[in-house]
Amino acid sequence: MSVLTIYEDVDANVVASYRDFDAIADQLADIGVTFERWEASRELAADASNEAVIDAYREPIERLMRDYGFKSVDVVALHPEHPDRAALREKFLDEHTHGDFEVRFFVDGSGLFYIHHDGKVYAVLCERGDLISVPADTTHWFDMGERPSFKAIRLFTTPDGWVASFTGSDTARRFPDFDRFVAEYCR
Repeated sequence: MSVLTIYEDVDANVVASYRDFDAIADQLADIGVTFERWEASRELAADASNEAVIDAYREPIERLMRDYGFKSVDVVALHPEHPDRAALREKFLDEHTHGDFEVRFFVDGSGLFYIHHDGKVYAVLCERGDLISVPADTTHWFDMGERPSFKAIRLFTTPDGWVASFTGSDTARRFPDFDRFVAEYCR
């Protein structure tokens, strides 16, 4: 189940929490973040290749590529035994921005996006079927947990792919990590 929890950015006090998909999408739309639910056009095997995943979601991918000028698409997958999971997790944990959209569609598993906007932090637990699009130059970070388990489609407008500009702020350290968030909000 997708969850949105909104915190005050200074003291991490909870302002509101939502579990209803439409309410989550509305709250995120108010800050310029797109949140959609997608369905595959055909059944996917657990071990589906990247090409099979992209083919299963071809229609919505092509719509986004056309509407936003995305130039490339790929699939990223991490599992709990991935040998580089700790290093990959660390890469995304600090607050940063991008000159490009950050678009992720969760084909399987889950991940936690934090968006820092106008004195608040929006923690969005994305799960299978969720697409999130964080606009360029929006301060955010991402946590996949100590034992990540997800497969996501990524879209880019530039050939460079994922390029971050880190803020140097320690804001992200004041908020629950993926594992604590799931324990608190997904019982």
